[in-house]
Amino acid sequence: MILGDGGISTAGDTTDPRPVLIVTGLVQEAKIAAGPGMTVICSSSDPVQLRSLLADFDPATIRGVISFGVAGGLDPDLKSGAVVVATEVVAGNSRWSASEVLSDELIAGAGVGRQKVFRGGLVGVEKVVTGQAGKAALRSEFGAAAVDMESHIAAEFAAMAGLPFAALRVVSDPAHRALPEIATTAIKPNGDVDLRKVLRGIARNPLVIRALVSTGRDFNRALRSLRDCRSYLLGHTNLVSADA
Repeated sequence: MILGDGGISTAGDTTDPRPVLIVTGLVQEAKIAAGPGMTVICSSSDPVQLRSLLADFDPATIRGVISFGVAGGLDPDLKSGAVVVATEVVAGNSRWSASEVLSDELIAGAGVGRQKVFRGGLVGVEKVVTGQAGKAALRSEFGAAAVDMESHIAAEFAAMAGLPFAALRVVSDPAHRALPEIATTAIKPNGDVDLRKVLRGIARNPLVIRALVSTGRDFNRALRSLRDCRSYLLGHTNLVSADA
């Protein structure tokens, strides 16, 4: 899914008028990010779909790429709602550094008010990491702060196109939280929750309700934090200068 795009420019403005590409995984994230000067791609948490969307996307129409959304926590000190601005993204043997200029702009914008911003690495994966053991293993191997399924694909796209890249991710499920399987398998292709699948899962195992409530609470907290960060995307239209 690709939401509206369009640059903002005024007479005498020396900044690049092209929009910024915002890469998200969930419909809720895409709706938060959408706005003037932004082109938003939503993968519906499907890496294959995201690669397909980007393969058909013309990088000449944008001036930078930002991965924006929630993530799984790897650093045990980060609670749900914690804002992470990536220093780098790693996936397997590949590693991409985030643009310092773009990342500093993100920190300056998202750090307004109540927001405390952490800088750290992100790990990119192809499937949701649900268990504590899996998160701990990624933390041990890469020393990263959080994990998601879009940032590594967005970073690779930006690198191939010669565009600056940054990532702002908010921790949803912290490192100590194990996600119930229902929370990861009941997502429809459009990003909506399949309530029938959720109800069937609860019928099979009523004990999962407590885990779902905790997961939902964490997710809602993360979305509120992500909305607070949206003021940055609305208020700063000069992410990348024309001569960058």
